[in-house]
Amino acid sequence: MSAASPANLGSVQKTLLLPLWGRAVETKKSNPLLTDPTAARIIHSMDYDFSTMAAKLSFVTQLAWIARSLHIDRTVRKFLERSPSATIVNLGCGLDTTFDRVDNGKLLWYDLDLPDVIELRRQYIEPGPRRQFLPCSILEDNWMESLKSSQPLLFIAAGVLYYFEEGQVRSLLIRLADRLPGSELVFDACSPNGLKIANKRVIQDGGMDSSARLRWAIRRAAELNEWDKRITVLEEYPLFLGLKRGLSFKEKWGTFMSDALKIMSMVHLRAGVERI
Repeated sequence: MSAASPANLGSVQKTLLLPLWGRAVETKKSNPLLTDPTAARIIHSMDYDFSTMAAKLSFVTQLAWIARSLHIDRTVRKFLERSPSATIVNLGCGLDTTFDRVDNGKLLWYDLDLPDVIELRRQYIEPGPRRQFLPCSILEDNWMESLKSSQPLLFIAAGVLYYFEEGQVRSLLIRLADRLPGSELVFDACSPNGLKIANKRVIQDGGMDSSARLRWAIRRAAELNEWDKRITVLEEYPLFLGLKRGLSFKEKWGTFMSDALKIMSMVHLRAGVERI
């Protein structure tokens, strides 16, 4: 078996298959909210049994992956409108394909993940002059030194940070403030209630190992402002905000309840600039 087989990934790394499958499923719909032909191509060519995901995961879970991608795409595009040659760093990239959807021909992009994930990624996605791979842990320090750019920096972290302990997330944000002041980060966050639901309905029902459970949750994004005076939350909004048009009644009700119960949210912050 190839060392880069999905079956050989670590338990947390293997969760990259979940949103990949979700985007591929959405792409095949007659009126998709998001079109991701790269995800569909990878799923079609990958030697992996996705039947557990197809059988057990709820439509709200699948829509959550799509909503997250749409919000991050929008945030990246707005950032590029202000700074067309910006540097974007995809933390815990897995088999994410955001670059393919937002590339403006000028940006510099880094995909960062653990070495086994990057090895798998290379089988399906090619790096290039403006798209580079960084095989390392988010928790390491040396990768920040690899970002050779004087351009504005935007970090994206889709389905990543809640796999870490709170102290590890805090350390990451403070290191961004220390080393890359003025950089921005957009990510999806779980509430404490959302954490419990995700560990049961996503990790367990998706056939993932129990060691891949989510660990970090926040009640409100303003909590992050208290970690350091150089951390400023710019935006926080419910995961399905503005994304209910075109959904069936059942889908609208499911996404409405998810937002009403504050299960998941999107957070956009700036690090390294002291609040006045």
